[in-house]
Amino acid sequence: MGLQTLFNDIPFVERLGMEITTVDDGHAAGTLSLERSHSSNPESLVAHGGVTYSLVDTVGGAAVVSLSGSISPTVDMRIDYLAPATADLRAEAEVVRNGGSVAVVDVEVYDDDGHHVASARGTYKTGGDGDGSPWTEGVDQAAIERLEND
Repeated sequence: MGLQTLFNDIPFVERLGMEITTVDDGHAAGTLSLERSHSSNPESLVAHGGVTYSLVDTVGGAAVVSLSGSISPTVDMRIDYLAPATADLRAEAEVVRNGGSVAVVDVEVYDDDGHHVASARGTYKTGGDGDGSPWTEGVDQAAIERLEND
């Protein structure tokens, strides 16, 4: 199972209708088809900030995991909302620093109308988990080791 499939199989990703389209060497991209259930306005289709944030966090995490080779939970995320999103979203993430304990990633979000709707910078934990992490509970350790070796 590749990273793209792993991220696309996350229940929350499926629920929101996200799709991770690229994951490779510190870079990831993803899309989200905007639906009425994502709207912050009952009268028109305007993406709720939480929907945009979820796409940013997921795509950023995928970029980090492509380098860390292990589960890398979000430590901090700063997002600037630049314009209302009224069409499908696409996000591009690039790791700008991959350290032994944290990684930093920049993410840009655009809608299908070409509007730059958000910029974000996130920090993800990349090491020092130890045993018993809730993110690895029930996860096939052999699958994680294969990710580390890919």
